[in-house]
Amino acid sequence: MDNVLQVLYQVVQDRREHPQEGSYTCYLFEKGLDKILKKVGEECTETVIAAKNNVPSDTVGEISDLIYHLMVLMVDQGIPLEDVMEELRRRSLKIGNLKQMKQVDRET
Repeated sequence: MDNVLQVLYQVVQDRREHPQEGSYTCYLFEKGLDKILKKVGEECTETVIAAKNNVPSDTVGEISDLIYHLMVLMVDQGIPLEDVMEELRRRSLKIGNLKQMKQVDRET
């Protein structure tokens, strides 16, 4: 799976470095951070709605859109994919306190 994310990240990065006319990714970079953040927010909301509607195929599509827009944000902010993957690996090794986590869930 890392490979698919790496390829996507590289394509987004390439669009940033070598703009192509008509490219949606280039359009986002041209419009800047506010537009990128707006799209991340929209895709996040659409993901929540799709999941709430319990339509797995719609949810998969919206999650894919969200991941793409997060990649654009990462490239815009100069955040390497490896940094995010390493953070996820680090977190996967962490042993949490489930009781403590459940308490936090009830309070939020």
